[in-house]
Amino acid sequence: MKFERQKPLPLVYGDVKLDCAYRMDLVVAQSVVIEVKSVERLTAVHSAQIISYLKISGLHVGLVINFDVRNLIANGGVMRRVNNFPE
Repeated sequence: MKFERQKPLPLVYGDVKLDCAYRMDLVVAQSVVIEVKSVERLTAVHSAQIISYLKISGLHVGLVINFDVRNLIANGGVMRRVNNFPE
């Protein structure tokens, strides 16, 4: 599968355009955003971050993966978010 690392995410707000407002950790197959974390637990801040990336990029599926847990599935190490907002 094709993927991009540290993909720049431009932001346009009114007349202001930033070429690289954010950097997405991974974009897989030009459709899934993956953010990699190593934190005690995933919080609402991480959810807001991935949702923002999805809205700005126009992509629909995002994963936040926390590698600071023993078991990714059982310990809440993976957070999936879907962009249901119209473009």
